[in-house]
Amino acid sequence: QVQLVESGGGLVQAGGSLRLSCAASGRTFSTYAMGWFRQAPGKERESVAAISWSGGRTSYVDSVKGRFIISRDNAKNTVALQMNSLKPEDTAVYYCAATKVGLFTAQAMAVRDYDYWGPGTQVTVSS
Repeated sequence: QVQLVESGGGLVQAGGSLRLSCAASGRTFSTYAMGWFRQAPGKERESVAAISWSGGRTSYVDSVKGRFIISRDNAKNTVALQMNSLKPEDTAVYYCAATKVGLFTAQAMAVRDYDYWGPGTQVTVSS
């Protein structure tokens, strides 16, 4: 089992950057693929990015490709999401999650693929 806590959210102007971090408890962090999701008011939770257990493979939803970068540090039990060129439509609560699906391929991009979730951190992008 793994427990997750996100940090780094806040208010930023359009075009700015934020770096989200997710800290995981437990000794088995490196045995999970990780993902970042977001949920805007009135909308369903959607995938943003995923990363394999080693960090060698990553996947992104089309709307963030070229702007967001997911990374992980297994020695520190953390996964990060660097968000650049932020847009108002990026405003949402951002969640990190852990899964055994897509461990080597980072192909887990569905909410149903993930077993463990953090409480989320709010990101607000003003225009």
